[in-house]
Amino acid sequence: MRPEIAVLDIQGQYRVYTEFYRADAAEKTIILINGSLATTASFAQTVRNLHPQFNVVLYDQPYAGKSKPHNRQERLISKEDEAQILLELIERFQCDHVMSFSWGGACTLLALAHQPRRVKKAVVSSFSPVINEPMRDYLERGCQYLAACDRYQVGNLVNDTIGKYLPSLFKRFNFRHVSSLDSHEYAQMHFHINQVLQRDLQRALHGARNIAIPVLFINGERDEYTTVQDAREFGKHVGNSQFSVIRDAGHFLDMESKSACDDTRDALLGFLKPTARETRPRAGAYIQGQHALAI
Repeated sequence: MRPEIAVLDIQGQYRVYTEFYRADAAEKTIILINGSLATTASFAQTVRNLHPQFNVVLYDQPYAGKSKPHNRQERLISKEDEAQILLELIERFQCDHVMSFSWGGACTLLALAHQPRRVKKAVVSSFSPVINEPMRDYLERGCQYLAACDRYQVGNLVNDTIGKYLPSLFKRFNFRHVSSLDSHEYAQMHFHINQVLQRDLQRALHGARNIAIPVLFINGERDEYTTVQDAREFGKHVGNSQFSVIRDAGHFLDMESKSACDDTRDALLGFLKPTARETRPRAGAYIQGQHALAI
């Protein structure tokens, strides 16, 4: 399963690395939106869950992953900027659906508020409109460690909090990934956290009232940071909202166990392609990928 790779010019400002997993029999295309500081490698399992039922598009933000070498990193990128990048990619790849993970939900909601004509359904996973106490503590400590460029503490913070239920192999990849990031990536994450702590999330929620398409919100039963209960608050902002709970799963859903992977896949296909909801992956299809980082 080799993707078609391209580095695209976006708005004459950014160069964005993309992977397109084409499926000849697929009728629809879905684009996946990373959590903060994550890369296309974070979606290895999700791609296996969705392909070949769908064509799948992955991309790295201009400051991260394989997009990073193609951009000068001269200024920080806001969630609104990320939303505009997403909107252009939706048009370029003629995407019918979008799916976000963790803080990728913020720019996704901002983009959907523009009512892109092609998009028919959206999935927002491991995201919440509420900054609860565990999440606030996580963000405030993260802000402190990122400002100090303390790589060791940032890596441990991710694994000890939102990543607590990940298999040990994933935790090792997480730590290696976080501790090897460039200083501009830490500055970018610091900027995003400050936006969130200053209630910038309200802008995304206000715009969410313009979203008319069906949106499925998926959260892990054991996730203390974006809880099932808090996620249901999205029902007050998104008119056509649905909710799914992954049993015995934390923040990282399909990365944490085989059963959580299967349940996440069934929830996705049950929403996006109901006739395929009973289709299970072949034995051994659950894999442990490279990076699981998403904040």
